Formats: sequence, C-alpha cells, structure tokens
Amino acid sequence: MSKASSRAFLILGIVLISINLRTSIASVGPLIPFIREDLGISNGLAGSLTTLTLFTFAIFSLFSPGIGKRIGNGRSIFLGISILAIGVILRVLGGVELLFFGTALTGIGIVIANVLMIPFFKSHLPEKLGLLTAILSTGMSLFAAIASGVSVPLAVDLGWGWRGSLASWVVLMVIALAVWFPQAKAKPSPKSGIEIAGKNVWKSKLAWQVTLFMGAQSVMYFTMVTWLPDMLISKGMTPVRAGLALSYMQLISLIGTFFAPGLLMKLRQQQGVILGVSIGYLLGYSLLFWNETWIIFTSMTIIGIGSGASLSIAYTLISLRTIEDQTTSRLSGMVQSAGYILAALGPLLFGVSLDLVGNWDFLNWFLLAMTIQFLIFGWGAGKDQKI
Repeated sequence: MSKASSRAFLILGIVLISINLRTSIASVGPLIPFIREDLGISNGLAGSLTTLTLFTFAIFSLFSPGIGKRIGNGRSIFLGISILAIGVILRVLGGVELLFFGTALTGIGIVIANVLMIPFFKSHLPEKLGLLTAILSTGMSLFAAIASGVSVPLAVDLGWGWRGSLASWVVLMVIALAVWFPQAKAKPSPKSGIEIAGKNVWKSKLAWQVTLFMGAQSVMYFTMVTWLPDMLISKGMTPVRAGLALSYMQLISLIGTFFAPGLLMKLRQQQGVILGVSIGYLLGYSLLFWNETWIIFTSMTIIGIGSGASLSIAYTLISLRTIEDQTTSRLSGMVQSAGYILAALGPLLFGVSLDLVGNWDFLNWFLLAMTIQFLIFGWGAGKDQKI
C-alpha cells in the first residue's frame, strides 16, 4: 500500500472509530421508558445506566495511558472497541444484572479508545491535529444524534424492542475493527526520554482547569442526553418525537463540533470563544422553562451548537496545553477521569431528585448552575499557557 493510500485508510479508520464512541450511550436515553417498564426499575436506577458508564470512564481513564504506553496506542484503541462490542451484546442478553455488567464493559471500551485518540493524532499526524480533532468530535456527535433519533423507531416500528435496538450498533463496531486492524498489528514506537518523563499533570493548576472545564461540559451533555426525552414527553411530546428532538439537538451540534477546533488553533487565547458558548448555554437552558414547541426547538438549536463546540474545545485544549506526547496522554487520561467523575453525578442526581420531587424545572436550574462552572473553569483553561 502506498503512503497516500495508507494515510487515507488510517483516516477512514479514525472516522469509523469516532462514530462508535457515543452510539452505545446516546441510544439509551430515548429507550429508558421501555427499559424501565420491561425490567421494572426506578427513574434513579434507570438514570444510573449513564452514571455507570461515566464512572467506568473515570476509573479506566487512569489506566488508559499506561495501556497505550505498554502495547501502543493503535493496539489499545483496537482493544477498546473490541471490549465495547462485547459489552453492547452482553447488556441485552439478560436481566438487570447483565444489563449493568454489559454497560460497564461499554464504558471501559469507550474510554480506552477515547483517551488515546488525541495522543495518537499528535504522534502520527501532528500536522493534521486540528482537522482530526474536528473529525473525532464530529463523528461522535453525528452518530450520537443518529442513535438518539432512530433508537425508538428501531425498537417500535421495526419491532426489535429495546434489546434489538441497542444491539444493532455492534455492526458498525465490527466494521471499525476490520478497518483499524492494520494499526493493531503495528508495533509501538520507541519512546524518547522526553515522552517517557512527561509532566505530572495532577500537580498542575492548568491541568485541573482543563479537567474541570471538561467535567462541566460533560455534566451538561450527559444529563441532557439521558433525561431530555423524558422531560419532553412530560411536556406532551410522543416518545418518537422526543427522541427526534434529542437527535436534532445533536445534529445541529455538528456546526460547533466541526468548526471549533480550526478556530481555536488560530487563536492565541480561547477565552472569547468559551464566553460566547457560555452565553448561548444560559439563553438555551432558560428557554426550556417554556412548553411551546417552537421555543423548545429554538432552545435545542442554541444548546446543540454550544454542546458541539464545548466537546471540541475540551479535546483541543488537551493538545494546546501540552508539549510532550506523554504529557498529552496523561492530561487526556486525567481530563476524562476526574472530568467524568463529575459528569457521572449529573444523570444520577437528577434521576433521584425526580423520584423525590417530580419537578422537571430542577433540570433547567441545574444546567444553568453548571454553565457558570463551565465559564469559570474555561476562563482559566482558555489562557495561552503550557503544562
């Protein structure tokens, strides 16, 4: 295979990996009413499905850089997608116990691949860093939107049920593994002294600002993905239309997802972009207090663009705030560990509060409060500094 063909095949593999990093999560939210009814579980326990995934993100983010260092980032990403595929199948084969065990495996698989993608870009195609980060974020957001929108139709209209709907995404994972296989065969590159040493990111104030920024945007994203359909159903929407609304929000997010990395790479400071996104969030979440359909979709448009931009900003800051490849891996692991510990609390706390008070307005106030955190930590993370 020529160098150009090899690079094209590699980029195709990156695209296919990216589209598998959110489908197993985003497909759950619209199906929660069906899962809850079939298995007889509470809102809190249903919400903890997303929380469990995020806790596995948090725990195994710590180990992912070490796995990449030991067997190579390419092999590790292949391993992660393999574990993800196994988890997707296992979680639909039995009752509550297998559902949660399989869900935990999906989280482990996702985070291994997710943590190591950006270091993989930086070491293999550093000149394409902005483009590849945009592709990663866009692929994740696009197929999260597709998964949200088609999950209920697959379950209801095609008669697959929630189990068949969730399991169907394994097909894309198998295709991604086939295309990524050449990267799994490649031996890990020898590490230089600088790469091995890296920096202790856990002692860096800047690293913590990037991490808490990631945590704030993750709390908002995963809480919305998990509970938005149920909230819209409470406002009178059908389950199918509520799923489509979530899908629309994630589709419109592609605008922010794709264009944010290129813009950020051109700026010395990223604070202005973060301020603009924060203002959009404040407006969008405030509009969710109304029940009119056109206002809700206006809100989805504003929140969606901000959500897409936020994910790309978080990923791009990992690269912009580091110099050595090993430091990039460590910061990526830290961001997705501590950040997702915070994110895991969002769906769980809201599910428990809904069982206690039954008031959907709490969701809007919660998201508005997280927007303030997003701005505070993003302001520090957006400064032109290096760890």
